[in-house]
Amino acid sequence: MIRLSIQARQALARLTLPVLIVVSFGVMLLGKADTLLADRARTALADGLVPIYTALAAPLGRIHAAITETATLWDMRAENDRLRAENDTLRRWQSVALALDAENQRLKASLRWIPDPQASFVTARVVADAGGVYAKAVLLSTGPNSGIHKGEIAVDERGLVGRITEVGARTARVLLITDLNSRIPVTLETSRAHAILVGTNGNRPRLQYWPEGVTPQEGERVVTSAEANAFPANLPIGTVHYTSSGTAEVEPAAMLQKLEVVRIFDYGLNGVVAPEPPVTEPPVAEPPMQGRH
Repeated sequence: MIRLSIQARQALARLTLPVLIVVSFGVMLLGKADTLLADRARTALADGLVPIYTALAAPLGRIHAAITETATLWDMRAENDRLRAENDTLRRWQSVALALDAENQRLKASLRWIPDPQASFVTARVVADAGGVYAKAVLLSTGPNSGIHKGEIAVDERGLVGRITEVGARTARVLLITDLNSRIPVTLETSRAHAILVGTNGNRPRLQYWPEGVTPQEGERVVTSAEANAFPANLPIGTVHYTSSGTAEVEPAAMLQKLEVVRIFDYGLNGVVAPEPPVTEPPVAEPPMQGRH
């Protein structure tokens, strides 16, 4: 083994950087001078490294898969913790709801409460967003003998959509709650005050005519009122939202911009559309009496 003096090692250390710089410039000049030779050298280097890459690919892939799986398991653990917390909250609310339901049933029994009649409904698909006479309306594909009539109420899985205004042989048109012609009696859920929900042809209808001394609260839920026998009580409509100018509007609960399927309920109400007159058969004309000869 060759032993170098301290002075020799210091000299070599000082020469390392200049030698590397010279070698680098030499390689660059060689590549500029003979491009074909540089390409062949690069290709040969790549060919020589391929077996190494191949040998390392499998263990590196397993390491990457293990890291990904560990991160996924960690995320699943956090998600499970969040879901457990939500389940605990839902169980508490379930207990409250069951207690309130039992109390409600006892009170109804003591008052001999007459329950509301069960409403029948059919389900239809939205096929067009064509307003026709109205700016905000949708067209439903109902098929023949659907049993849908004017004035029936359309809802989706979230809340009130509107009312049936036209019925054809295979289609029906729903006037949305946001149309300018829509007028709906509503109840503010917190104060139980009555108001009128007026369509604006925009994304939100407007609240009007609430009682003096009552102010709709931001975020307060709005439900239908049974006034004028037009709607059943307590159908969810949306929540109060104030504009920058201080106008009380309602953010609809129903997905009015993305309607696909709606349910049409028949509550037997005729407060908006007058009942159609019954169809009677015309009287049969009696044959004229013939005189005796």
